[in-house]
Amino acid sequence: MTVKIVVVDDQDMVRSGFVALLSTQPDIEVVGTAADGSEAVQVVRRTHPDVVLMDVRMPVMDGIEALRQLAENPATAQIKVIMLTTFDADEYVHESLRLGASGFLLKDASPDELASAIRVVHAGEALLSPSVTRQVIAQFARAPRKRRADPRLKQLTEREREVLENIARGSSNSEIAAELFLAEQTVKTHVSRILGKLGLRDRAQAVVFAYESGLVAPHV
Repeated sequence: MTVKIVVVDDQDMVRSGFVALLSTQPDIEVVGTAADGSEAVQVVRRTHPDVVLMDVRMPVMDGIEALRQLAENPATAQIKVIMLTTFDADEYVHESLRLGASGFLLKDASPDELASAIRVVHAGEALLSPSVTRQVIAQFARAPRKRRADPRLKQLTEREREVLENIARGSSNSEIAAELFLAEQTVKTHVSRILGKLGLRDRAQAVVFAYESGLVAPHV
């Protein structure tokens, strides 16, 4: 299966560099490029890629607004978006994840890291490093507010709630399996059911949901 990609970055050299790197991968095809968020929205609507590599900071329209427009359009809402940033503790982490970004990738990522990130996100996983997860937690801790329990939480079993709590803390499937004394395949099954019941696309959205619903309290 070939993964179709759109690369969005305002710097020509960065954009062409990503295209050159990805062109060497037999299972990845770049179907479009864009130099700003406005152009990105048009290109994505026209090409319908599987994954978008989206720079955060761009002129005309930044990556956050482009992500918002893609998320609000039913025709593009399910397209996976990886936000590109120059450092791992970007101030837009929380907002990007809330809008549905599947994760973050540093612009200086190696060719192998770039290709792996695309495959991970295309497979439905979230690209969340421990530092990004800490950023999400810190964002909620800095802006405490009363949160009402989301009624969707009632659809989860006790075990599924435990798995979701661990996802929110940034644990991998293998770490959750060890923590809860489960087989890793069982954890994968729980994760799939959690996403389905809550109407979430991936683990990134699950992390944000866990904090916004009050299931997990931020501690930093």
